[in-house]
This record gives sequence, C-alpha cells and structure tokens, in this order.
Amino acid sequence: MALRVNQSVESKNKLSNTLRNWLPVLQTSLCEINETIKPFIEENPLVEVVSGFEESFESKMPKMRNYQNFAVSNSRTDALEALTTSKDTLFDKLYEQIDSSIFPTPSSFKIAKFIIENLDEYGYFEGDISSFCKDNYMDEDEFYKVQKRFSFLEPLGIGSFNLAQSFEFQLDNSDVKDEAYELTLKVIHDLNNIHTYSKQTGFSECMRVINSFKNPPIMEFMEESTQIVADIMIYFNNEDEIEVKINDEYYPQVTIDTNYGVDHEFINEKLKEARGLIDALAMRKATLYKIGLMIVEYQYDFFIGGDIKPLTLKTLADEFGHNPSTISRAIANKYIACERGTFAMKEFFTTAIDEDISNATIKEFLSKIIQDEPRLKPLSDMKILDMIQEKFKIKMVRRTIAKYRKQLNIAGSSERKKLYQLKV
Repeated sequence: MALRVNQSVESKNKLSNTLRNWLPVLQTSLCEINETIKPFIEENPLVEVVSGFEESFESKMPKMRNYQNFAVSNSRTDALEALTTSKDTLFDKLYEQIDSSIFPTPSSFKIAKFIIENLDEYGYFEGDISSFCKDNYMDEDEFYKVQKRFSFLEPLGIGSFNLAQSFEFQLDNSDVKDEAYELTLKVIHDLNNIHTYSKQTGFSECMRVINSFKNPPIMEFMEESTQIVADIMIYFNNEDEIEVKINDEYYPQVTIDTNYGVDHEFINEKLKEARGLIDALAMRKATLYKIGLMIVEYQYDFFIGGDIKPLTLKTLADEFGHNPSTISRAIANKYIACERGTFAMKEFFTTAIDEDISNATIKEFLSKIIQDEPRLKPLSDMKILDMIQEKFKIKMVRRTIAKYRKQLNIAGSSERKKLYQLKV
C-alpha cells in the first residue's frame, strides 16, 4: 500500500489557517468534542448542531480475534492509568483477606502487608525485597514462598511480580481442562511466541482460558473514566483485506441556518466562523484518516497479529509536509479500534534513541536476551547494558535498562534467580 500525501499550496494554507484557528477541535478526544465546541455554538445563532451517538462505543468495536499480543495490551492507554476514587476499597479488600488462614505467622503477615503496601498502579509488586528481608532479619526464600500465597487472594493476579505470574495465579483458579493445563502454563511464560503453539493439542482451550484473564490484575478497581471512543476503526472486510474507516457516527453534525437575509458585519462574521467550524471538523476527519492509513501501512504486521515496529512522528510528518509537533497534536487523545482492541494512536509510535534505533527495538532485544539468559546466573543490568551498547553501537545508562525492565514487567537479576529456583 503506497501512500503519499500531495497537497497544493492552497490546501496547505487552508490547513495552516484551520489548525491555527481551530486547534482545540483537532486536539480534543472524540468523546469530548461536543463539549469543546459548545462555547462556540452558544455564541453563534447561525449554527445548529446534532450530537453524535452517545451510546457505548463497545458495541461498535471490531470483533476480537483469538490471537492477541498480551505484551502490547499490557501497556494500554492513559485511560487506565489511575485507580478509582474508591482506591481504598481495594486495600480494604486485600487487608481483609490476609488473615491467619493464609498468613498464620507474624512474619508471613508482615510480608503480606509489605506486598500490599508496595503495589504499583496495575496491582503488581514493585518493592525492594532484599532491603525488606535485611531490615526484618528474614530469608529471601521465605519471602518468595509467602508471596506465592497471593494466588489465593482476589482480585486474581494481585501481588504478582509480572504479567506471566499474574496469569499463572489466574490459571490456578480457572476452569481449564486438565489436558490443557501444562500447555497453558507454558504459553503464559512465553507469550511473545504464542503463535508457535497453535498446532498443539489443547491450544483452543488454552486460548479460551487466557482470554478470560484480567490484565492488569486490578482492572475492575481502576478508574471508570469518560468512555473511550475511537476516531478510526480498522477491520478486515469480507475479502480479508484491511479497511480503514473514520468514525463518522460519533461526530456532531453541524448545519448553518441561512435564513438570516441581513447583510450585517455581525452576521457575516458569525457565518464565517460557522463555516470555519465545519472546515475544522472536515479537516480533523481527513487528517486522522490519512494518519490511520499510514499507521496501517507502517504497522501492517501488528494488525495481523505481529508486533509494533519502530515508527517515529518525523516519518509521518515528512509524509504530510508538516512538523512532528503538528502530528503530535493531531494524534493526542485519539484512539484506533481494531480486532485486537482499542489503542491510543501514540502507542503506534516509538521514541527514537538515535536515527535508526527506537526504544521498542531495544526492549525487544532486552526481552530476548533475558529469555535466553542462564538460569543459575541471570544477567545484571550492567551486563545487559554492555550487550545493548555492543549490539547497537550506542551509548546508554544503566537506569534506562532498569526503566525498560520495569515497563516490560521483568524483575531484577536477583529476583529472577529466585523465581527460576522456585520453578525448579
């Protein structure tokens, strides 16, 4: 699919003027666009507006396919960033569950309490195990044994170290058929290669169970923010070809009342503003549609089950003939709905570490080397840093490696060693 955006000088000037005058219309999310234009509507007697659909967008999402990239879905959009106003309710629920039946000794109760107090915004544990054990004169093996008892707590997966362990906790509480248990256990510890298991017996049952898991663990306790409505829908048609569609039904319909037959400065000005609003909405649709087409072109593999590839804003900006900042504003608060779920547009772009290397490339390499690391002597962050710098001929710092590990839900080397020993 070759896509090139050629614009005349006249249309470029029109775009620049519209962007300058109606930037809020371009920047706002689709579900808030009516509120954005409301002040203008109230001040313009020539404009009539019919709001777009207000029903739940969930019913209009493209049907999900079985093959999902859980590593990607774990980094979902900003709509899932904050806990609810009843965040305390989650902790109350957890404290109620750490009774003597599961944590009967003072030390096990202290460990359980420490885990709860060190949950991140997704429900994963992120505390310093070594320091805690040292301060409380405990053995780290005891800590790991107690932590595994969190598999009995609700919400299922709470207190886990990472996505794989969260799914393992949920698997032990699922209705998976016995013959599919071992395969499912293997798959959740190798999600990046899930497609390689598709021919094995029990794979359908495995996928049924995995698709029922909550990710992240505390999803039901997260903030119920304003519903997400996607600007772009990407789906496969009856010929199994990808199609890109603008979500017209959720746009407000703006019409101009032309019954004012008065040649007056005020009327003429309001008429000009009304036409500007219509142009701005049309420009928004056209711009996002072109961005949607380009995302499909550059990220085609993702929409058929693969990974997101390195793609910078500059690449699209060059196609449009605009600055990256203009594209950044255009994709802000915008979403794409596809058969793998709803994603923020910004998730399809990566931050470049240098001209040819993105952080997504670095993360992919980091995941691979940890997947293949020696179980008896896991790689330290410094060793990983050396390997990355050698591989890509770039300069980085150790804290960047630690940050990437955390984003990928990968524990530190000492914690990984303990986990490997527990698995043995």
